[in-house]
Amino acid sequence: MVRAGLGRNWQCLFANDIDAKKSAAYLTNWGDRELVTKDVRDIDTDDLPGDPDLVWASFPCQDLSLAGKGAGLNGQRSGVFWPFWRLFRKLNARNRKPRILVLENVCGALTSHGGLDFAAIAAAFAKENYRFGALVMDASGFVPQSRPRLFIVAVPARTPLDPALIGTGPNPHWRTKALCSAHARLPDRTQGFWIWWNIPTPTPRTLQLADVIETGGTDFPWHTPHETARLLEMMSPANEAKVKAAGLAGYPSYGAIYRRTRTDESGRRMQRAEVRFDGMAGCLRTPAGGSSRQVIVVVEGETVRSRLISSREAARLMGLPDQYKLPANYNDAYHLAGDGVVVPVVRHLAKHLLEKILNFSSREIDERAIATSRDSSIGIPRS
Repeated sequence: MVRAGLGRNWQCLFANDIDAKKSAAYLTNWGDRELVTKDVRDIDTDDLPGDPDLVWASFPCQDLSLAGKGAGLNGQRSGVFWPFWRLFRKLNARNRKPRILVLENVCGALTSHGGLDFAAIAAAFAKENYRFGALVMDASGFVPQSRPRLFIVAVPARTPLDPALIGTGPNPHWRTKALCSAHARLPDRTQGFWIWWNIPTPTPRTLQLADVIETGGTDFPWHTPHETARLLEMMSPANEAKVKAAGLAGYPSYGAIYRRTRTDESGRRMQRAEVRFDGMAGCLRTPAGGSSRQVIVVVEGETVRSRLISSREAARLMGLPDQYKLPANYNDAYHLAGDGVVVPVVRHLAKHLLEKILNFSSREIDERAIATSRDSSIGIPRS
């Protein structure tokens, strides 16, 4: 999905995933010339071709997310950041320093272990002499899905940067309280490498949940009346009121339901069905169980229908075009979407930051080279 977001002007030199099913989807859509399917721990710099302009890593989020058990960067899955970082450092040591590095993860990376995990990542950047900054970009500005994610963008410290890309402080659209707190907790030396990236806000989104709903056949049929009634029985009074209000709208209302475990007034934990009719879906997750798979609900008058979200609808919520080929198995397709990066978010970041960094620094280097040539030709000594 990152590749789809970067677009045709970028050439992929190397791609890696440990998951064979995800790799199969990549092969179907992109081919196999640059894909390596194995643990990042088993990759060495000799496996990496060329001198990359960009290295992008979306490392596992389970140990950093709210749903995880808090293992953080010491966890078995999110801890693969460290073998990746060792590989990155080897590239630098061999004078193959990438011009840009992007790390993407859940926003829990900011608060994991009281902010110590984020501080460790920041210190690693600083030690490697990379300037860096972070943005929290919510996919809701681009697609009808609530999906805030953390993007850390780093460049070698001596990279010439367009002043327009550097803010005097955090851009309100791309910051959160957690991001500002994580920055404030960094040691002074690490803060010295920090950049508040300045990129424009997206144009207002017009796409709504109803626009991505399939009206024909889907992976799953509509629930039986009994199954829908069971969902409604799991709702709190506040959520029941949302359904009733949707029925009075005078037109079909499309909503999204997640089943979550909540604590009731007596302290008992029970499963609740929570619905939203704001034209948005909740954040797609991986299908670890039935409760994590999102449900579509359509209310028209007193008629209420429900079913699991289809794999194509999930792909559309990630910004993938309909010609993108999805795995035939529903869980595999849903897992692919739930673990992915929203395509238009990547495109926005690439257009307004990554490509501008590369273009500006290339122009500066070219102009310096021309100036050096001119100075040398007329015998002007250089300091």
